[in-house]
Amino acid sequence: MAYAKKSFGQHFLTNQDIILKIIDQLKSIEIENFCEVGPGKGALSYHLLDKIPNYKLIEADKDMVAHLEQHIPKIKDHIYQHDFLKFNLKSLFEGKAFLLFGNYPYNISSQIVIRTLENSNQIPYMIGMFQKEMALRIVSSYGSKDYGPLSILSSLMYDRKILFDVNKENFSPPPNVQSAVILMKRREDRISIEFYTKFQPFVRASFQYRRKTLRNNLKGFVRNTNLLNDPYFTIRPEDVEPTKFVELYTLLMQ
Repeated sequence: MAYAKKSFGQHFLTNQDIILKIIDQLKSIEIENFCEVGPGKGALSYHLLDKIPNYKLIEADKDMVAHLEQHIPKIKDHIYQHDFLKFNLKSLFEGKAFLLFGNYPYNISSQIVIRTLENSNQIPYMIGMFQKEMALRIVSSYGSKDYGPLSILSSLMYDRKILFDVNKENFSPPPNVQSAVILMKRREDRISIEFYTKFQPFVRASFQYRRKTLRNNLKGFVRNTNLLNDPYFTIRPEDVEPTKFVELYTLLMQ
């Protein structure tokens, strides 16, 4: 019998109303290819497998894959037993665009968002279940206590919103935190993946010490430290808009 493993950050969604709510969100998006990460016991897959011809699943837990193949035999042609963070996404759907979704393992959820950003050319939409705290970090605006590097980098590539909250009693085993389902829709005016790759270390350095000023955080990182003498750099990073970070990167690093 398959059971939730702490090492995989597994919390299985059990409430059918919530499951159907997520499925309604997935069905509302016009796209041909779907990829689910962390299907677990198949709460979503059971409803979707016959409705989505171009459907792939990635599950790291070999016991969970065996469980799915035993209880939903037709899933064998759709599932990969693999670590999503190491999976070659370009091998999916012959490199064509796909919607990424799942009740994501909570212990790698931020890394799943980063993987989405790194592959944004292939992922126009992402729908996912996250810890509420992580969901707020993804969707928050500048000035918020939840605002940080993940908020900034996500916002420059995707429009993001929380679709609905999910209480802990809707899972087995129940997590210690509240959860939320979010939607990320790729922006037409997004930064390029090439720019993202160079830019993201700068953003992370800006938040190295959250309560310190940009000047203090960046003085060991930027090339021309004289520019940091400008009074503007006494501002704290949470008070800087995402597009302003792009301007500062161009000023200080190029």
